[in-house]
Amino acid sequence: MDRGSDKVSPRRDDQLKHETEGLIRSGHSTHAEEWKDPEPAGEDQPDADFAPNGTLHGGTPNGMAPDDVEGRSELAAYLGKDCYPMVREQVIGLLIDNNAPQRVIDLVRRLPSGREFTNVNDIWTAVGGNVESPR
Repeated sequence: MDRGSDKVSPRRDDQLKHETEGLIRSGHSTHAEEWKDPEPAGEDQPDADFAPNGTLHGGTPNGMAPDDVEGRSELAAYLGKDCYPMVREQVIGLLIDNNAPQRVIDLVRRLPSGREFTNVNDIWTAVGGNVESPR
């Protein structure tokens, strides 16, 4: 649909979209050459940020606090997704093998013995974390 009010041609629109796609998807500069990066904000100017009041993009799921999202995400990063089902001792061993921080290992030491965990949500709820509630 041609509105007649475009500042550039459709071809240039596609070129500009291609140039900024990496920045939009990754949230940081994608230039290989440092001189192409934009200059940072000055000392008297506020920092530009996609989420100025937090670290989460897209909000928090119903039933979870931002700390729950970050904690479960950190736990999942050290466990991976191809290790289930596991029992407490296997979870602790895998965290140690993957060089997880001591706070994560200490958190998992609270898991009950003898219970089998089928995913990270099972582990997270067993240590007292909250998961998404159905709508």
